Amino acid sequence: MKYITNIIRILFLALFIFLLTNGKVMLWLALFGASLVAALIFGRIYCGYVCPMNTLMIPVNWISNKLKLQTSKSPKWLKNGYFTWIALGVSVAVMILSKRLLHVNLPILPFWLVLSVLVTLRYKPEVFHNLICPFGALQRIFGRFARLSEKVDKAACIGCKLCEKDCPSHAIVVSSEDKKADINTALCLQCTNCRQVCPKSAIHYGKNI
Repeated sequence: MKYITNIIRILFLALFIFLLTNGKVMLWLALFGASLVAALIFGRIYCGYVCPMNTLMIPVNWISNKLKLQTSKSPKWLKNGYFTWIALGVSVAVMILSKRLLHVNLPILPFWLVLSVLVTLRYKPEVFHNLICPFGALQRIFGRFARLSEKVDKAACIGCKLCEKDCPSHAIVVSSEDKKADINTALCLQCTNCRQVCPKSAIHYGKNI
């Protein structure tokens, strides 16, 4: 599963680079728009498999951990959650105004791509995913209503917290009361990291009840 997932991510990254270098960024934005509709059924599969930012953040996160550059703390000014919406509004405004006034398409997507890498060098991936990424803001809204998602079999869960530690968006939390894991569908990237590390195979993709 892990290798198949990585191949899919690399292929979409190659597609992104191809469209970007050929001036067809609007096609990628159209793909993103379609992914929002898909998120209503399948969850945030765009974030887990398609997004070039997430694809690059994975190896950067590994490198940062190895070099001990990361901190587990999040910037206090980001914690209110407003920045991601401000970033979305500014990004849309810049794209529209640059096209209408300057008659050029400013490279907004590459900017966020570079920023995602820089942020992940210092902070856990969840900081960019949940508190900075403007595209993630929309994905959270649509992903909240997903018909299908990663779910935890509470009877099989032993509360080992391996899934919680390996989740890139902090979508999984093990309750201090019943010692069982629970997945926040709005935050879940459907990346299968949790399934891969679960020693009891307690996590499955299925109907979100």
